[in-house]
Amino acid sequence: MEQWRKDARSEAIIVDLEALVPADHLLRKIEKVMDYEWLYERLDPYYCHDNGRPGTDPVVLIKMVLIQHLFGIPSLRQTYQRIQDTLSYRWFLGYGLLDEIPHFATVSYAFCKRFPEELTQEIFEHILNKALNNRMVDPSVIFIDGTHIKASANKKKFQKEQVKKAAKVYSGQLRREVDAEREKLGKKPIADDKDDMDSQDPSGGGTTEKTVSTTDPDSGMFVKGEHERQFAYEAHTACDNRGFVLGVEVTAGNIHDSVAWDSIYDAVTSKYEVQFVTMDAGYKTPWIAKKTFDDGKVPILPYTRYKGSQERYKPWEYTYDPVNDAYICPRGERLRHTTTDRDGKRIYRSTPKRCVGCPCKAKCGANEKGQKVYTAHIWQEYLNLVEQIRKTERAKRIYAQRKETIERVFADAKEKHAMRYTHHRGLAAVTRWVRLKYAAMNLKKLAKWSWNNSIFPQIWLLILQKYDKAPVFV
Repeated sequence: MEQWRKDARSEAIIVDLEALVPADHLLRKIEKVMDYEWLYERLDPYYCHDNGRPGTDPVVLIKMVLIQHLFGIPSLRQTYQRIQDTLSYRWFLGYGLLDEIPHFATVSYAFCKRFPEELTQEIFEHILNKALNNRMVDPSVIFIDGTHIKASANKKKFQKEQVKKAAKVYSGQLRREVDAEREKLGKKPIADDKDDMDSQDPSGGGTTEKTVSTTDPDSGMFVKGEHERQFAYEAHTACDNRGFVLGVEVTAGNIHDSVAWDSIYDAVTSKYEVQFVTMDAGYKTPWIAKKTFDDGKVPILPYTRYKGSQERYKPWEYTYDPVNDAYICPRGERLRHTTTDRDGKRIYRSTPKRCVGCPCKAKCGANEKGQKVYTAHIWQEYLNLVEQIRKTERAKRIYAQRKETIERVFADAKEKHAMRYTHHRGLAAVTRWVRLKYAAMNLKKLAKWSWNNSIFPQIWLLILQKYDKAPVFV
């Protein structure tokens, strides 16, 4: 018996790898829609053809990374091990059963050192353009949101640093509009206000204390609700109403959604004809509302619960008088516009001698002298338009699609494609990693939809051929 086993093992068997991969395998579907000639042309300058050892096929290295992200394999090391004993992976790379697979260190070196920095972006855009050419992408409605990715950094290893506050994108425009209003009111411009010590700081805000990881300084400390404190990155993502990712901007985990919004919004809207921009409550700021409206697009934002005292008059109970630039309180008294501060808040004050004896003084929040102070942002009218749009039926239907689009993208990325945490360190490396992951997700959707569009007509033709005459439908 032992001798028979040895003979059976030593017997040569011819294996047809092509026949062992199912016809409807995901990698077969991908091979039908992908082309690689442009990659050879793009990467040809980075290889020497007449000196040194022959290099590994660059498309093979890219395919190995696609396998990692398509099937949610956490690392290149594990991807290398999976390819060793998986027939479909070997077939996808064009390798036989006995061929030696390129080492994972070769793949890592190629993307870190040899290939150009913008290659991952070009791969992402190439796949997305294929979906656009096949009319699978509908960018008329886009959804923008962010998701956190746990960084490869020990949360106990950090140091405190004093860093300069970054200037906001709209700070220059806001300052000009504030100064124009202050000039009309007879006030000095903010830049000339000698009592404002921060006016000498062109960045607009002094310094702040920041928790910096000693393991991965590019990551940021993330704390939200009941979540534990951890260093993380955030992928600010935009997708269409069919789930195709249109763009991504990766930042440290402690960067607010509204701060990183401009870069992802500009990148997507500059390439596609967008009509509606759907976001969650984290993006409900005057600047985002203003910029979206000024660009001729419609922002769709949700209801935000009022956080003030329930025992006092609500902001919407005050009526704005545009002719006199004043607010009328629920008791009919006028609050005049006195000044506008550096943050763009218009300050309205009531007349103390008229309100000192008001029986509702405590309810409106007036001081002991009877003066009520009411504030409204210089771009408040844009937020008022957002509230009006929010109540329409179309806006409600579009906002309800968030759970089927951007939230679904994040759920699939984390559960099926291993984007819950990253082994990479540094903002550049994590950005490349996230782009490749989203490129693989778009490629997967593109391949499946193309396969379904090609196979369904064939099935329908077989059904029709089964009948001698056309069937009668009742």
